Amino acid sequence: MTAPPGEELARLAALHGVGTSYQPSPDRTVTASAAAVTRALAALGVDAGTPQAVRAALAAREAELSERLLPPTVVCWSGSRAEALAALPEGSRLDVETEQGESHHAIDPAIDHAIDQLPLGVHQLTVTAPDGRTGSAHLVVAPPRLPTPTGRSYGLLVQLYSLLSRRSWGMGDLGDLGELTAWAGRALGAGFVQVNPLHAAVPGAPTDPSPYRPSSRRFPDPVHLRVENVPEYAYLAQNQNQDQDQDDRLRALSERAGRLRETVLEKGELIDRDAVWELKREALELLARVPLGPGRRAAYCDFLAEQGQALEDHATWCALAEVHGPRWRQWPSGLRDPRSAETDRARGELMDRVDFHSRLAWLTDTQLTAVQRAAREAGMPVGIVHDLAVGVHPEGADAWAQQEYFAAGMSVGAPPDAFNARGQDWGLPPWRPDRLAASGYAPYRRLLKALFRYAGALRIDHVMGLFRLWWVPQGEPPTEGTYVRYDAEAMLAVLVLEASRAGAIVIGEDLGTVEPGVREALRERGVLGTSVLWFERDWDGDGRPLPPDRWRADCLATATTHDLPSTAARLTGEHVELRDRLGLLTGTLEEERAEAANDTAEWLALLARLGLLAGTGGASDRASEEAQVQAVHRFLASTPARMIGVWLPDGVGDRRPQNLPGTWDQYPNWRLPIADADGRPVTLEQLTASPRLRALIDVLRGWDHASGAV
Repeated sequence: MTAPPGEELARLAALHGVGTSYQPSPDRTVTASAAAVTRALAALGVDAGTPQAVRAALAAREAELSERLLPPTVVCWSGSRAEALAALPEGSRLDVETEQGESHHAIDPAIDHAIDQLPLGVHQLTVTAPDGRTGSAHLVVAPPRLPTPTGRSYGLLVQLYSLLSRRSWGMGDLGDLGELTAWAGRALGAGFVQVNPLHAAVPGAPTDPSPYRPSSRRFPDPVHLRVENVPEYAYLAQNQNQDQDQDDRLRALSERAGRLRETVLEKGELIDRDAVWELKREALELLARVPLGPGRRAAYCDFLAEQGQALEDHATWCALAEVHGPRWRQWPSGLRDPRSAETDRARGELMDRVDFHSRLAWLTDTQLTAVQRAAREAGMPVGIVHDLAVGVHPEGADAWAQQEYFAAGMSVGAPPDAFNARGQDWGLPPWRPDRLAASGYAPYRRLLKALFRYAGALRIDHVMGLFRLWWVPQGEPPTEGTYVRYDAEAMLAVLVLEASRAGAIVIGEDLGTVEPGVREALRERGVLGTSVLWFERDWDGDGRPLPPDRWRADCLATATTHDLPSTAARLTGEHVELRDRLGLLTGTLEEERAEAANDTAEWLALLARLGLLAGTGGASDRASEEAQVQAVHRFLASTPARMIGVWLPDGVGDRRPQNLPGTWDQYPNWRLPIADADGRPVTLEQLTASPRLRALIDVLRGWDHASGAV
């Protein structure tokens, strides 16, 4: 570790929300290096490269804060007064222009009453002090919290690409999601289906398969489209030209897609996203030649108008990437700026491709909306739970179009801790908190609004990022990073505002090391947490498994996640064997086996004491394992958790994790179809007919929480 920050640098860092230390554990504090702090400040536009620069920047920041009347964004929770307004000089005048176009005026002490009359939204606020000073800010008026979900619900968790039906083109698609959702709601009484992020990916050779490093978080990926569900598919035969029979071409593509599907389902090959997209892109280009009917054309135009500049930027990036490759920092210099004359000229030259990618965004949005509508029609109180990745690819469409909002030369990651002594670098550029605040959190608001269009609930990956993120300077190891704070109150207020407008639930992924006060702040605003069985122990006491009555109610409770072993693998210890084969163990195989076996034994002992393991005695190993998986879910059902999620592969005994952290090319992350206990791929049709899956869901359907018995 290099030299620690001096006193003046530490003061300057604090005034800009840059941390100078962190706690990997409650009893240990680590000081960030002066270099890391200086680099973080530089990414925020603050020169701290020399002692003289530090002093000048410190004086400027202190003067700015002492003279301003308002911060860039002010938060007011309905029914309470914002601290920033309470601190205004006595007799100040307040003028508000609401986003609905109304004008409101008040003079202290009538400000409280005026604020109470404001509608929910993000408004423009101007304050005039008695001495003539003025200040302006964005005013976020949000409900104090999201409503608590009524009753309890259970649902399925699935990585969409892994869910292949006999109709999909080599990977799961939105048609498959619609079928699964309708079946789960009607036949199983499920309340929701949670999927992986469906954000647009960065094209490549090969494309990065991780859904957590997308090109754009605002627009979905058209690779998820069900081609046959595009209305123009039925009319293609009527739009033949003299040179080629487009209907025959489309039929040939469908046949190739069938062969691609069979290589996964029958031959056991990995999901090939690039091959799927090659077929779908060609098919969608054929469909784009079919003229839209008047109603469809009007709907498309409405979508273009509603999405505005953001969609034009996204489609322009997609078109430019086809010509110049997906790494925009290597494009001709004029095209690296989305607002340049060169980019405007290129957009005009590529207008057909820009329109094509705009249409793909519309088609995907339409099918996503249809899936959520089908979920509600199937009786689901929540419907589809979508997943918001923590960031975007540095070479993707969002990073290109929103350059002013991203911290140059920085990457998001995690500091060293008990789980990873080297820390982590996720390769995602962080948003600049100062630019977000100055804009009234405009890109964040637009992102949330777009996702809530078709979400019954939103899971926020690494929800702690609303409070702070670990910034790693480019070219440095994660150990040389530091935390940078965001205005958590503003981030939460915008989240609660947009979710409440959509009538949606919010679930925060708050696993791992969580800063004190974060979970409490989330709970206060109605954001549910995430509780995974194997991590729920009495960490403040004896460290043993936490009994069900001590679990929190405001959470989504599950047995596993996409980053963890399946329940069957954990119960049998197969996850240790897998990590050993890949050279990922930190101790000896015998030590890791013993530790995993002890962990499992403690949980099974608790399940036995609670009477949840009935029916396992004398059974075969596989039957006993299935009964243990059911017992684990009986335990989840006996907690007060408001939502209980079943990892869909657990329903058929799948042993393999969908993602194995710490691997890149050693393990086929994000490319595995759902399979049974013997590794044979299982189709959607087979899943819905699986007695094992039905029996597992029946555990949740038949559980009487009040009596603690089936």
